Amino acid sequence: MNIDRLVFAIAGSFILASLALSQLHSVYWLLFTAFVGLNMLQAAFTGFCPLARILKGFGVKAGCAFN
Repeated sequence: MNIDRLVFAIAGSFILASLALSQLHSVYWLLFTAFVGLNMLQAAFTGFCPLARILKGFGVKAGCAFN
């Protein structure tokens, strides 16, 4: 699995987990959902993704979106 697919998989998992936690625990978990969404939006415009940098540091092979 390359960095691009891992970023999408992890972001999707975080969003689904925070939505579930907002229903089961506290509505404030939606702030985490907003954070993930804003990070994805800024990555679309700037090409900078902190998670992609972390994964690259762990040696995950690069995809075409995050070099």
